[in-house]
Order: sequence, then structure tokens, then C-alpha cells
Amino acid sequence: MSVYYEEVNVETNGEVDIIDITSDIQNIVNKSKIKDGITCVFVPGSTGTITTIEYEPGLMKDLPRALQKIAPKGEHYDHHETWHDDNGHSHVRSSLMGPSVTIPIKNGRLLHGTWQQIVFVEFDTRPRNRNIIVQIVGE
Repeated sequence: MSVYYEEVNVETNGEVDIIDITSDIQNIVNKSKIKDGITCVFVPGSTGTITTIEYEPGLMKDLPRALQKIAPKGEHYDHHETWHDDNGHSHVRSSLMGPSVTIPIKNGRLLHGTWQQIVFVEFDTRPRNRNIIVQIVGE
């Protein structure tokens, strides 16, 4: 059993910036030389998420609109009282979606659906520089 580790750096534009990282993750799988196993894609921090989505223009509008209904910007969040900032909704959105996904690898390829891309979603209210952790375990 082998373990391979690498990071992907992304620069975001802030709030609900959705970045397709599928090819970055596949390139790391290729470099790892691991043919069969799993990869964990994880973002450290509490205002971003890793998920899968069909990366197409309609859903790039639909996801932010749905999140605005679930955890609206502009509402009162007690988090604002703690840190005197404006990103309580960012933390709630991130907590609901989670920091990672695990994707199987078979014959050196990520096993994801044709219309299923791996994305990083920025929820913080300002542009950020994010390091996304990719750890692969397998043979």
C-alpha cells in the first residue's frame, strides 16, 4: 500500500466562487503512479468546501441561489458578535456542505460521473489563496 500527498493552490474571487479542480486532481493521481485506491480531497479552513457538481453555467447560478435561501447573507449570525466580521453565513454554508470528498481510483483514473466534476467553492466574503490537500492511498 502506498500513500501520496500533494496540494493544489487556487486563488479565489471570494463569495461563492466555484472552481473546477477535476483535471488538477487527475493530474495528481497520474503523478502518484497509484492505479487502484482512493483519493481524499480536503480543504483546511471553515469557509470553503469541496464537492461535486455538473460544472455548467446554469448550476453556477443555481447553487449560489440555493445557498442564499439556506444560509442567507445579510441575516444576523452570532458569529459576527464573536469576531466582528461579516462571514457568519460563509461558515454555516461550509459546515453544511463539508470540507472534503473521497473519490475511488481504478486503473489510474478517478471514478466520477461524466457530468460530475470536483469543485472547490469559496464561501468567504473576500478573495482567498487556498491550498487544497490531496492524499491518495492505494497500490
